[in-house]
Amino acid sequence: MNPNDIALSTVRHSAAHIMAAAVRHLWPDTRFDIGPATDEGFYYDFDLSHRLTEEDFPAIEAEMAKIIAENVPFVREEKTREEVMELMRSRGQSYKLERLADIPEGETITLYHSGDFTDLCVVPHVAAAAEIKAFKILSVAGSYFRGDEKNKMLQRLYGTAFLSQEDLDAYLKMREEAKARDHRVLGRELDLFHLDPEDPGQIFWHPKGWTIYIELQDYMRRKLVADGYQEVNTPAIMPRSLWERSGHWEHYQANMFITESEKRIFAVKPMNCPGALEIFKSRTRSYKDLPLRLAEFGHCVRNEPSGTLHGIMRVRGFVQDDAHILCTEEQIEAEVAKFCRLLVGVYKDFGFDKNLLVKLSTMPADHVGDEATWRHAEEALAAACKATGMDYVIQEGEGAFYGPKLEFTLIDALNRPWQCGTIQLDYQLPSEGRLNAVYTGPDGQKHHPVMLHRAVLGSLERFIGILIEQYAGAFPLWLAPVQVELIPVNDKALPAVEKVADVLRARGFRVHVDSRSDKMGAKIRDARLQKIPYMLVMGAREAESGTVSVRSRAEGDIGAMPLNAFIAKLDAECAVKHGA
Repeated sequence: MNPNDIALSTVRHSAAHIMAAAVRHLWPDTRFDIGPATDEGFYYDFDLSHRLTEEDFPAIEAEMAKIIAENVPFVREEKTREEVMELMRSRGQSYKLERLADIPEGETITLYHSGDFTDLCVVPHVAAAAEIKAFKILSVAGSYFRGDEKNKMLQRLYGTAFLSQEDLDAYLKMREEAKARDHRVLGRELDLFHLDPEDPGQIFWHPKGWTIYIELQDYMRRKLVADGYQEVNTPAIMPRSLWERSGHWEHYQANMFITESEKRIFAVKPMNCPGALEIFKSRTRSYKDLPLRLAEFGHCVRNEPSGTLHGIMRVRGFVQDDAHILCTEEQIEAEVAKFCRLLVGVYKDFGFDKNLLVKLSTMPADHVGDEATWRHAEEALAAACKATGMDYVIQEGEGAFYGPKLEFTLIDALNRPWQCGTIQLDYQLPSEGRLNAVYTGPDGQKHHPVMLHRAVLGSLERFIGILIEQYAGAFPLWLAPVQVELIPVNDKALPAVEKVADVLRARGFRVHVDSRSDKMGAKIRDARLQKIPYMLVMGAREAESGTVSVRSRAEGDIGAMPLNAFIAKLDAECAVKHGA
């Protein structure tokens, strides 16, 4: 971590203490849990009789400002376990007593005092409160103690702090922009999808949203065919015996939906890899068949806790642009390089090719296979990444339980990171001890292939959520659910408009005719609110001359042009993103 990051984290953690002190000043019955710094600010979990709302934020900020103006020092003190227990009991801080019990015997226990507030803490703080120069309370939400829904619901108050007011102002501006781009709000306003609280983590796609979904899937299919993939499809439910052999039953069962039929136990698949290996094993394979690239838009379901779900970004049911490459060890570097080129090309089409971050995740504590094999796999993946000219950073212990992986993080229009693409090198699943996939080598002997698990977009649902926010709902022409809105100036123009609509549909464009009796201005306004790329306004003059009056979302009023010229314009604009 660089010095600026350390300084910022220190300021934020100190600000969390000041916020907690302010809350207790305002509501003396407050009991405290934890208050860490985060990537975007800090939070503190409270148990108090008053229900916090946004209306309380100004009062909390004013009290924080008062404490900061007093410039109370942060004082570190070491105490015995018994002394801390006595202090927290005397103050009625039951949550702190439970946290104290988590500290191993013999470990130094430290307190930080800031004015009349004392907290269990080990990380450094600022010397005095006046070093906190720019802060803001952001939101409040519920949070179960220790993240367990069986425990009491606490109130989590979020805030942020920066080293300067300028940095804080820039962050707040970005936050407002992010709010305006919120995919959950735009999904409702643009009639793309809805989420039902009775069916958490599952998406109901409306016609417009499903159009985007299918276009994105078809786009990826074209890319996959060009890159030598064959598409497959595997069952949604597979037997426990398969998941046991793959290792998922032992290492991933908590995230799986399990069912029983005819006294046999099955699981809804949380991932597609065992199915791909079953296809590989369904016939005799030779080294001449490798590399075998099997792509699957496989629907997966994972039992994610309801509290972690977020719009269509974090769901239970999703589809990945998944693929599994079965290859020899000698083919690893070429296959990883080929994948990296595919990923960069796709991201470029969506404007995500700048500032791409690559991370190499290594062996986790919970893993299968011996350490020597893991180290060999990590070295092979690193060499393949370097061969493509891509730099990477190491993420120690963050690999999948079966192998190391490269993770690709894109940066969106608001400079936010999103980890989407991945390629994982797996010696374990095809091995004799697991799913025992084999091929006949040039020596006539049986060998186990290496398996590369890879995805470019990751979850299609999540990637669409990212795109909604990236484009603020104004999708590029090729991806827009309605590409052209046709607006007749009156009912007499409607037959001519319908003929133009038929011509455009025959050319493969998605069009909508606004035949409502509303005024033309209202129709144009509604089309703008729906962020439709083009509007064609037609009356008697356009019908007689064979032209269309074109309004563009990006360019404004373009004016009249022949229909064929407009179609050529659409073709050229769509071709840009289809790699033509």
